Amino acid sequence: MSSAVYSLQGVSKEFEGPAGTVHVLRNINLTVDAGSCVAVVGASGSGKTSLLHIMGTLDNASGGSVLLDGVDLETLDNTRRARLRNRDIGFIFQFHHLLPEFSTLENVAMPGIIAGRARSESLALADEALNDVGLEHRKSHKVTTLSGGERQRAAIARAILMRPKVVLADEPTGSLDEESGRMVGELLVSLARNHGTTLVVVTHNRDLAGLMHQRHELRSGELYAC
Repeated sequence: MSSAVYSLQGVSKEFEGPAGTVHVLRNINLTVDAGSCVAVVGASGSGKTSLLHIMGTLDNASGGSVLLDGVDLETLDNTRRARLRNRDIGFIFQFHHLLPEFSTLENVAMPGIIAGRARSESLALADEALNDVGLEHRKSHKVTTLSGGERQRAAIARAILMRPKVVLADEPTGSLDEESGRMVGELLVSLARNHGTTLVVVTHNRDLAGLMHQRHELRSGELYAC
């Protein structure tokens, strides 16, 4: 039996621009094994975010196939995609997208509440997740009072709340200073190892990429091992 969580075969992404067809991704082939930590590095505009969005069902490929645990993501309707994102995929973005009117604990609990779990259960899961990222002492605070590094750790706690199969991180240290970025990167790898979660990070930060087990580089929409 294959240990692959993701299998991408011949994935392309293109769109029509004023000057003609723009090829964002070209014939991407990538296998991501269960429990691995994978980095895709590349300059701005290289296609990193497009690739991650396709893997996370936030966008569709123009061609090729993307399988998550053997399920072809292109065959799923919007309802099944939303359910899969909530249950099986945790997302971390460069900017944390936390809701300022809620406490840290309530923000982290949101995926559970959206999934229809009882509020008490969702808050209990959020409490556990905040312990995992070292923010148990900030759970009752408004997120507007947190530092940048703390906000990103809260976003990580939210991403792991439902114990997803995979966490997809788009420039997770991009808005942080060097020290905070290093701590967040080490935390991501530690959590993936401890929870048995697969981690895929797209970044221009080669120090962050160096923490991962497997590294690739996107150049002009083409993927290379590095």
